Amino acid sequence: MALPQQYLPSLTPEQYLDLERASEMRHEFLDGIVYAMAGESPDHSTICFNLAPITGPQIREKNCSGFSPNMNVRTGLGDLYAYPDLMVVCGQPIFHDEHGDVLLNPTVIFEVLSPSTEKYDRGEKFRRYRTEIDSLHDYVLVAQDRMLIEHHHREADGTWSSNAITGRDGTLTLNSIECEIPLIEVYRNTKVTE
Repeated sequence: MALPQQYLPSLTPEQYLDLERASEMRHEFLDGIVYAMAGESPDHSTICFNLAPITGPQIREKNCSGFSPNMNVRTGLGDLYAYPDLMVVCGQPIFHDEHGDVLLNPTVIFEVLSPSTEKYDRGEKFRRYRTEIDSLHDYVLVAQDRMLIEHHHREADGTWSSNAITGRDGTLTLNSIECEIPLIEVYRNTKVTE
């Protein structure tokens, strides 16, 4: 996704959800400001498409569920509502309300980086995810211009560690969902090379 453009003046979370549920476009919400989400590049789209069949079969028998980029996630008390590129929940999904369109307890969040969103995805969004979503164990940032996955993982003591996986032979291991993600498969049918 390209960095969202500011769409409306300050709203409450409830006003945002009413707007979002009536809209054909997706919007993110940060501290009262609503942002219209822009389109994505072909490689961004292909990477997202590739991640689902890699993770899906591996989590199917583990009481985990995957969610597409059309599922919203809320942090804390609702200062951020965002649309990650892919989410996995282990155990029973918990939703904001009866609409079932805002997830509260992701285990893993994947974001495919774009030049216009990279700073936001690494910065404010990640800060809120790691401090306001207690269920989150892994935050995965996937480059779309080179074979690089950055894996941020919550340790048992609550601190976060990070490592980078690169190259055609690289494989991301997500212990929280017992999943192996080969980079060669993530970047299949894209223009990305080592």
